[in-house]
Amino acid sequence: MKLVSAFLAVTLSTILPATAQDKVAQPAPAPSGLPPEAPYQPSLGEIMTLQQERHIKLWFAGSASNWPLADYEVDKLGDGFGDVRKLLGPEIVDQHVGAALGALQKAIDGRDAGAFAAAFDKLSAGCNACHHDLDHAFIVIGRPASLPYSDQSFAPPK
Repeated sequence: MKLVSAFLAVTLSTILPATAQDKVAQPAPAPSGLPPEAPYQPSLGEIMTLQQERHIKLWFAGSASNWPLADYEVDKLGDGFGDVRKLLGPEIVDQHVGAALGALQKAIDGRDAGAFAAAFDKLSAGCNACHHDLDHAFIVIGRPASLPYSDQSFAPPK
């Protein structure tokens, strides 16, 4: 009996730690043998380039009274500003564009072209004020003059 107990003790002492290790997810080593890389985090410049694209598309969607597309684009702008908040902090984003985004959403929900244009200009002014505060006053945003997306229709769906 002592022999069986000793055998069980040795067997369990080797199996349990191995089983516990199997339950913990281990990161896969990089193919080169280097440690795994951290998840990709876009730079502020990359995020702002996407924001500018969304800003342009938002203008053309609202100008065409394509309210579903405008709603989509303002939502994506909000997502992008969420990423900016992570990099710069919520205070600067909320101070400069928070109210304008809310006004845009209200104008879109109300399908109000006049309120949309005013809120869009308020958003652009907020962007410019933020750029000024961050010593990037040379980046000036306004209403787009031409549509760079010739492959997309901005007319409302029928």
